[in-house]
Amino acid sequence: MSIGLAAVALLVGVLIGAVGIGGILLIPALNLLAGLPLQTAMATALLTFVFTGLLGTVLFNRRGSIDWAITAPVCLGAAACGAFGAWANSRIDTHVLTIILGGVIIAAGINCLLRRHAARAPVFAAAPGRRRCLLLGIGAATGFGSGLTGVGGPALSIPMMLPFGFSTLAVIGTSQVVQILAALSGTLGNLYYGTIDFRLAGWVTLCELAGVLLGVRLVHALRGGALRAIVGMLCVLVGVALLARAIA
Repeated sequence: MSIGLAAVALLVGVLIGAVGIGGILLIPALNLLAGLPLQTAMATALLTFVFTGLLGTVLFNRRGSIDWAITAPVCLGAAACGAFGAWANSRIDTHVLTIILGGVIIAAGINCLLRRHAARAPVFAAAPGRRRCLLLGIGAATGFGSGLTGVGGPALSIPMMLPFGFSTLAVIGTSQVVQILAALSGTLGNLYYGTIDFRLAGWVTLCELAGVLLGVRLVHALRGGALRAIVGMLCVLVGVALLARAIA
C-alpha cells in the first residue's frame, strides 16, 4: 500500500471518528491510488467501514456519547429499509433521486453553518412515542437512500437528524452504529459477488482504525458550535460530490 493511500485512509478514519462522515473520500483513493476498478473500490471501502463503525461505537459508548433511545429506532428503520433501496436501485433511474438527495444534504449542511451556535430542545421531546416514530422514519429514509445511491448511512442520518434539534454529539454517536448496519448489509452482497480486495482492505482498515482513535478524542474536545460547523461543511461537500456524480 502506498504512503498516499495510507494517509488518505488515516484521514478518513479521523473524519469517521470525529464527525461520522468521511468515508466517501476512500473510494476515489482506492480507485486512483491503488488502481482498483470502481466497483471493487466501493466494495473494499464498504468492508472497512464495518470495523470503523464497530470501533467508533465502542469508543463513543465508553464515553456515554451514544443515546440508545435515539439510536435504536434509527437503526431499526435503517435495517428494515436498506434492502428496499437496493431493490429500487436495480429497477429505476437513480439520477434524479440522487440529485434531490444531494440537494437535501447541502441544505442541511448550510443550515448547520448558519445555526452553528443555536441550541434547542429536540422535537417531540415531551412526546416519546412521536419521537420514536420520527426516528424510525429517519432510519427508514437513511437505509433506503443508502441502498439506493450507495452513500454511507452516516452521510444521510446526520443531515436528517440535526435539523430536528438533536445534539450534534448524540447524532454522531448514532451514526457510528448506523455505519455498521449499512456496511454489513452492502458487504454481504459484495461477498456473494466476490468484488472485495481483502488484502488491501486489511491494510486500509488498520490505518482507518488509527484515525478513528484520533477522531474520537478530537470530537470530544471540541465545543458544540465548532463541531456543528465542521459537520455542516462536510455535509455540503458530500452533497456537492453526490450532485457531481449524478450529473457526470
